[in-house]
Amino acid sequence: MLKDITIGQYFPGSSLIHRLDPRFKIVMTVIYILMLFTGSRLSCLIVGAVYTVMAVLLSKIPMKMFMKSVKPLMPFLLITALINLFLVGTGATVYKWRFINITEDGINISIFMVIRIVLLIMGSSLLTYTTSPITLTDAIERLLTPLKKLKFPVHELAMMMSIALRFIPTLIEETEKIMSAQKARGAEIDTGSFMTRAKNMAAILVPLFISSFRRADELATAMECRCYHGGEGRTRLRQLRSSPRDYTALAVTIVFYAAAIVIAHI
Repeated sequence: MLKDITIGQYFPGSSLIHRLDPRFKIVMTVIYILMLFTGSRLSCLIVGAVYTVMAVLLSKIPMKMFMKSVKPLMPFLLITALINLFLVGTGATVYKWRFINITEDGINISIFMVIRIVLLIMGSSLLTYTTSPITLTDAIERLLTPLKKLKFPVHELAMMMSIALRFIPTLIEETEKIMSAQKARGAEIDTGSFMTRAKNMAAILVPLFISSFRRADELATAMECRCYHGGEGRTRLRQLRSSPRDYTALAVTIVFYAAAIVIAHI
């Protein structure tokens, strides 16, 4: 299961999506999220689905990587669908047995919520898949530059977000090593009742927290040795420059968003 978690990973490439300005990609991701939450009908998600498929194809990243990002959340999606299926009582009754009452509105809302969450995960994952952590940090800092006038620690915030994304794959790998080591010592992590497995998780969480704190301390020491003192006076190796393709991609995203708004109000 842990191997299927691809959050925070970057897949190098030279596709059109990879070559877009990261500042524009962040703005387009925000517009994309607004697009998915514009309407409350299945027809509204068709626009978001078309946009998602188009972006995935242009990124040239295999679809199986996006499916891996969705797979760990399948239990959550199933629970969400069942809650909406059994608790929504409006609409015509499709199936009724004792206290179970499944309606048309319950089915529609369940399908709608699952599709929305899947599209949200795929679209959000595309940002980290096609943007390196360093470039993403620079883009976030540039977008939040106006907040510096309010004494907001923009550079420090962008750095923390970048480090968090960078260490997600590292922590996943560390968790797998700890689980293998505990199993070799006879720990029963995948067997027994739910409460038993929950108690056995302490044998994984405690070493993981200790390892995380140790890595954080080593990182802080390394940054101090390199005379890191925040964003004041720092220069950048790569300067972010926009191009016509960035504005074209942003315009296409806005057109899709406008189409979703129109469909939602028809």
